[in-house]
Amino acid sequence: MRGVRVLGGCGAYPEPGRACSGFLVEWDGFRVVLDLGYATLPRLLDHCPDGDVDAVVITHEHPDHCVDLHGLFRLRHYGPATARLPLYCPPGVLTRLAALEPEVPLTAVFDVHELPGRHRVGPFTLTGVPLPHYVPNAGVRLEADGVAIAYTGDTGPTPALADLGRDADLYIVDATDRVGETAQPCRNLLTAAEAGHWATRAGARRLVLTHFWPGNDRAAAVAAARAEFTGEVLTAEEDLLVPLPDVSGR
Repeated sequence: MRGVRVLGGCGAYPEPGRACSGFLVEWDGFRVVLDLGYATLPRLLDHCPDGDVDAVVITHEHPDHCVDLHGLFRLRHYGPATARLPLYCPPGVLTRLAALEPEVPLTAVFDVHELPGRHRVGPFTLTGVPLPHYVPNAGVRLEADGVAIAYTGDTGPTPALADLGRDADLYIVDATDRVGETAQPCRNLLTAAEAGHWATRAGARRLVLTHFWPGNDRAAAVAAARAEFTGEVLTAEEDLLVPLPDVSGR
């Protein structure tokens, strides 16, 4: 099976029954997690018992993107003995989470690789690209067998978004739509309309809007994105599975 499963799509904090940022990429049995914000770990465990994944990618250190990584750390540390799990992230992620339980180093569980950067992750080529945010944030691009998945994490407007999502089969884009954001002198988040704009600039085939500010109208976000992007627009709804194309001919 090849697809991306939504673990959560809220920004800042989870709305009732929802979770913050998190996605599970499944590719012929290889499983990569993109972000683990508040309330994502139980959803991950519904699909990957015992936290049995092959790699984790964290875009940045804000807790709505990384706090449940510490839960996964505890699960693997205190659970059945396993090999260290490859973790790709900016350095600030480790600094922030290490303060929660300094007695046990995170490197006891995770084999850490720094982002931004380029890495081989199972069948994927992983490229991490710096994007503007309040803290260092790495947009993520995964490529395998002629298929590309791109994910912004949190970001302000930047031409780098066109390159990150270039011809992507699936582009997962910040659509926070926080009130007053567009009036900020230094932009660190996107609107849904801007998400559609950058997906168009990138030539992406499908767009998933994510990181919704709590209380926002998701239907209105889709309408705003569709005014800028003619491809399929989806919202990051918990447990949504988005199939990926198999262009390998198998």
